[in-house]
Amino acid sequence: MLLSLSLLLIVGFILSSLFVRLHLPGLLGLILTGIILGPYVLDLLDPKLLSISAEVRQIALIVILFRAGLTMNIRDLKKNGRPAILMTFLPATFEIVTVILLAPLLFDITTLEAAILGTVLGAVSPAVVVPRMIGLIENGYGKAKGIPQMILAGASVDDVFVIVLFTSFLSMFQGSGFNLLSLLSVPLSIVFGLLLGAILGYVLVKLFKYLHIRDTMKVLLILSVCFLMVALEDGLKDSFPLSGLLGVMALGGVILKLYPLLAKRMNSKFSKVWLGSEIFLFVLVGAATDITALNEAGFAVVLLIIVSLFFRMIAVFLSVSGTDLTVKEKIFTAGAYTPKATVQAAIGSIPLAMGVPAGSLILTVAVLSIIITAPIGATFIDLSHKKLLQK
Repeated sequence: MLLSLSLLLIVGFILSSLFVRLHLPGLLGLILTGIILGPYVLDLLDPKLLSISAEVRQIALIVILFRAGLTMNIRDLKKNGRPAILMTFLPATFEIVTVILLAPLLFDITTLEAAILGTVLGAVSPAVVVPRMIGLIENGYGKAKGIPQMILAGASVDDVFVIVLFTSFLSMFQGSGFNLLSLLSVPLSIVFGLLLGAILGYVLVKLFKYLHIRDTMKVLLILSVCFLMVALEDGLKDSFPLSGLLGVMALGGVILKLYPLLAKRMNSKFSKVWLGSEIFLFVLVGAATDITALNEAGFAVVLLIIVSLFFRMIAVFLSVSGTDLTVKEKIFTAGAYTPKATVQAAIGSIPLAMGVPAGSLILTVAVLSIIITAPIGATFIDLSHKKLLQK
């Protein structure tokens, strides 16, 4: 385990720094580190570390989503009320429907298998998008019109919507049938997640104002409360809809609203925590990426990914239509909403493990979508924001 951790950090730092020197996103170096050190190439990572990979990646997501809450001013988000709501489900819906219609024509699979494939492909990656949007907010790019805030909020809810559809379609495959109540759980999980985060944020603000606690201890307490919300979501998933990750964002937002001075200090502390979390997150995403599945990748797989992304971007344009966004700002919004990584790495292999006939194809598409969209999407955001957004 110690050897694995040292290799993960040292090689990840070296490759990340190298990619930054080449004016490319550092996360590409981190994902490449995971692929090289992972079980499908050199196999140098301890199986014990890989067995808790999902939990470690979730901790990193919690850190960045809490930071997102600390930087997301609700007043800025209100400027894009309707578009912000549409961004949470319309792009993913367009992408899933495109895959359902196109995949059976390109491959020998059923409509239900295509639906499962569409939901695996349909989620945007908060791990790629959120830290970049936080950077734009802190540097003032697009902030006046609430563009980063809108993308940030949409990317977080988008995952909830897609994962609920994924589990529903898998239930249909297993013979349980399509449960309409599972779709109704999407808005309920959003509402209850935000409500729980707001309540706990209010309690923490009162506690921190009443008791003198060192900032380092505050970080540990906040992380503990965030872990508790995510654990509650997992524990109550069969009986009560709750989005723990949205609760984490709401917690940060309430602290920003009620105690701005603390929010500023906590953002500084959590930005340091993120430096380490980012390495673990993307290296372990790379390690979970089964590149052996790419043996089955052909032109049809690449075509499916490109066409589905095209319709996803059309849906983004429809979502922001009728707003005061310029054409350049709309292009940025559409491009920034394409990267895929964490969700695809997490659920891409599940259909194969559950015996879905198209499971191997689904895994191939998931892996290739990470390799294609994460680098292109991250690079697009990093290189285009100064030209397409107003500061």
